[in-house]
Formats: sequence, structure tokens, C-alpha cells
Amino acid sequence: MGMIAWWWWWRRRKYGDSDSISRYSTYSHTDSSNVYFGIPVFSYSELEAATNHFDPSTELGDGGFGTVYYGKLEDGREVAVKRLYEQNYKQVEQFMNEVRILTRLHHKNLVTLYGCTSRRSRELLLVYEFIPNRTIAHHLHLHRDPKKPTVLPWSTRMKIAVQTARALVYLHASDIIHRDIKTNNILLDEGFNVKVADFGLSRLFPNNVTHVSTAPQGTPGYLDPEYHSCYQLTSKSDVYSFGVVLIELITSMEAVDMSRDSDSINLSSLAVRKIQRSELSELVDPSLGFERDGEVKRMVILVAQLAFQCLQTNKELRPSMEEVLEMLERIQSGSDRVQEHPRLPPESAKWDEVGLLKNANPPPYSPNSVADKWVSETTTPNVSA
Repeated sequence: MGMIAWWWWWRRRKYGDSDSISRYSTYSHTDSSNVYFGIPVFSYSELEAATNHFDPSTELGDGGFGTVYYGKLEDGREVAVKRLYEQNYKQVEQFMNEVRILTRLHHKNLVTLYGCTSRRSRELLLVYEFIPNRTIAHHLHLHRDPKKPTVLPWSTRMKIAVQTARALVYLHASDIIHRDIKTNNILLDEGFNVKVADFGLSRLFPNNVTHVSTAPQGTPGYLDPEYHSCYQLTSKSDVYSFGVVLIELITSMEAVDMSRDSDSINLSSLAVRKIQRSELSELVDPSLGFERDGEVKRMVILVAQLAFQCLQTNKELRPSMEEVLEMLERIQSGSDRVQEHPRLPPESAKWDEVGLLKNANPPPYSPNSVADKWVSETTTPNVSA
């Protein structure tokens, strides 16, 4: 057996007869227009110059499987350049996956891919539009001064939740599961509009199958516990991760914090427990005005209920992203409100909880009012932490 034939036999034996091999071969192809998958190819030297030789002072953060740098192209465009940590087979696969995913997507709440380097380049680099206002995590956790007003008031957080949900609905309608939704992967522009990023772990998900069997990948604190235990990836895995993001928007707390008590390290577990005990007020970021603003209180309570449903361990009890988006838009617009009892003082008023599922049917184990105990027979701590 010749060396080339042996190499192909070994690769097929190790990785299976999957389409990843054919995709690898496809990516090896270049055409005369110097374009891969319909996007421009940049030279390594061009991007090295744009980032001042990848100067550490231009680092924007980590992007899953590489470091991201700020750069400026010769044509004046500001860009974010992702540089792979190392070029092993797994990293190349994630690089190719992100190119393949992003070139087929076009949505205002998804980051735009400008191009990449050739596979034969000295390094594999991805070039995105530059989003100047960093990530949700930066504003919630890293750049937060408890003594100063938050730069993310509730109205902005509500907008972020709605726009992120729209992006995920679009992805799922395109047969794509993101698989790494977290506040570090949700970028914000100057107007605090959402740009979901980092598609290295995303998967194409044909609409004629119920799930894809694959080893769990993602970030501790956000990983769907059913996916973790059963190795079955579905769109409901993104729903779970989005539920954690909703809790972060409500609390300004990190998804995993080792400085918290052992039973509270995982934010999803802490939130579920507090909600079940009707102790939501203990979790809400005080800067949001939960106790003094009735409208904020109404919305936070309903968003918390929605997050509670997203965090159900049994994926069948979680709403779809379409249902999540529908509910968020109703909460934001106020169309979920019912007439309050005229004889009750404002602090005693009860809002009926709006059903999370279509046709306004209340979901299983959901409270009848904000004063009731919240019960879940299936929610358990997220084992991913």
C-alpha cells in the first residue's frame, strides 16, 4: 500500500466515512479568484500588518479555539482577527466549520465573516467585522462597578435578550445549532445591539432527524445536562444555554463562580432553587430597580419564569426558541399584562403568569402567580460544572 493510500485508509479508519473528510478535501481547493466558500482570502502578511504583528496590546479576548486581535485593513476597515492556538486536525476542523457555517448565514444579529487565510497559509486566521462594545459578559461581570449605575439598564437587557433569541431562531430555522451560547459569545455594538459570535462548535442539524449523537462540547455552566448525560444534541440544548444567559441578565452573576458556596457555584442551580422558593428578589441585580419600579418587576418576574422553563433538565419540558422569542416580545411590549385588581395596593398586585407554550397554555410546573411556589419535578443541578 502506497503512503498516500495508507494515509487515506488510516484517516477513514480513525474518523469514519463522514463528510468531514470530503469537507477537508473541498477546503484544499482554491480557484483563480482566490476565494474560499464565497469569501475573500487574506494573506498572512496582510493580517500581520493589520494587527501590528499580533501585538498583545491589540488582543480583544479568546474566541473559543483562538485569540482574537483588533486590526485595521489597508482599505480602512476595522476588523477582528481570530488566530488559531495551534494547527492540529481538530483546530482545522473548527476553523473550517466556522467558515462553512458563517458563509451560509446572513442576519443582523450574527457577526459577519469578512474572510480567512488560505489553508496553505503560515497560520489559519479568520477575519470578522469589528464589534466595538465588547461582550455582555464584559459589561455584566468584568467592567462592573457596584457603586456606579449599570451601563445595562433593564430596558437594554431586555433588548439584548430579544435580539439574541431572534438570532437563535434564525439559526435553528437554518438547521444549525450554535452549541456554545454564553455571554462571552454575545457581542454588542455601539447601540448595544447583539451580534452572536463564535461558531467553531456549531453543528448542521438536518430537519429530518430528532437529534445528533455527539460527544458534549460547550462551556461549563451553560451545557445542557441532558446532552451531557445522553450525548444527544438537539435545538433544546441551545434553549438551555439561553436560559442561563437570561439568568445572567437578571442577576449580573457569572454562570460559574468558584467563590460562591458549593451548592451555588453553578448559577443555573442557584437560580432554580431560589425561584422554587419564591426568593427571586434575592437574586436580582439591585441596580435594575426591581423593588422600586413596578414595570421592571413585572418583566423580570416573567423573564425569570421563562428562564426557569428553559432550564428544565428534561428537554421536552423546555419551550422551543420560537416560543421563547414570542414570549420575550410579549413581555417587552407589555401585551402579556392583565388587569390588576383595583382593590389591591400595587405591592400586593398579582400578575397572571403567561403560558410559555403556544396558545397561552401554562407550562408544566409553572406557578399560577408570582406569589406561588415554583415547582419543578425534573430540574436538577447542571452537571456540566
